[in-house]
Amino acid sequence: MQAAILERFGEPLVVEEVEVATVGPDEVLIDVAACGVCHTDRTLQLGAQPLPVPFLLGHEAAGVVAEVGSAVVGIAPGDHVVTCGSAFCGVCQWCMRGLLQHCEAKGRERPAGQPPRLALRGTGVGACVGLGGFATRLLVHERAVTRIPAEMPLDLAALLGCAVLTGIGAVRHRAQVQTGETVAVIGCGGVGLNAIQGARLAGAAQIIAVDLLAAKLDRARVFGATDVVDASAGDPVAAVRDLTGGGVDHALEVVGRPATIEQAFAMARTYGTATVVGVTRPNEMVSVPASEFMLEKRLQGSKLGSSAFRLDIPLYCRLYLDGRLLLDELISHRIGLDGVNDALTELDGTDAARSVITFA
Repeated sequence: MQAAILERFGEPLVVEEVEVATVGPDEVLIDVAACGVCHTDRTLQLGAQPLPVPFLLGHEAAGVVAEVGSAVVGIAPGDHVVTCGSAFCGVCQWCMRGLLQHCEAKGRERPAGQPPRLALRGTGVGACVGLGGFATRLLVHERAVTRIPAEMPLDLAALLGCAVLTGIGAVRHRAQVQTGETVAVIGCGGVGLNAIQGARLAGAAQIIAVDLLAAKLDRARVFGATDVVDASAGDPVAAVRDLTGGGVDHALEVVGRPATIEQAFAMARTYGTATVVGVTRPNEMVSVPASEFMLEKRLQGSKLGSSAFRLDIPLYCRLYLDGRLLLDELISHRIGLDGVNDALTELDGTDAARSVITFA
């Protein structure tokens, strides 16, 4: 299969011919139709984590099942599916609590002693969160896959596995925004836009989008923002407080930087909650005034939208097909695999929403 491989940190990916192993009993082989290019892929490319190279990036994919293993139940060749990095074992303490995002045995790699799922010139290739979507095929554990309606466009369905699941899920499952509450979202990229439309779907009375780029703020209005704050023009905390008369019930940080996390906490009113959705670099620290905890404010995190993806992704398909969820507006560019490096570079400070790799 063709795959865009990370061979050295900080350098462009290289399109290579990668060998795919025989499908194991609990595995699914997928012909990839589309894969989104996420900012997390860019940070990994630049060396945010000590990944073993060669490595296959991409974690937001959809496609058609080509083959299933002998023990796979509920998924068959020809099914349209979305993959998700929140695979689960179903038996660990976190799965038993319904917190699949923290599962201890996600099956992202084969057990020791077995050949790797992917190989390049005889060397095993790791895959981002056990997926590796920048490729024409995926070989993954069955519990990283969910079926979707056949009428759902696959290029849009790809976005459900990360950007949509994370953004809307953070609002629904972790922040638990209620009808009539006020919300601020810091960072209006692909995940932030979905946090905004998640707040709209939840019935928030006021939704304030905060970003440095005017084009992103314009797009945020399309997804449901009632107000916008240009963070490049002044103190965004003061602006949010002015707009709300003291702060919001919920502030969601979707950037992954200590400064914006601190801003989110400062934007929250008495009894308000700041939810960190953005992924920070290891060892970064956040400082907040301890006295504000006496206001019963909360600072919490959300991983992959705190979602049960096999329930949520089919739901989001239905919402889209019913005209209630915006997905077409998320895609700024459709590209081929040979355009992946330009798409990754464009994530650095541009106003693009989401580039999606599509395969004919």
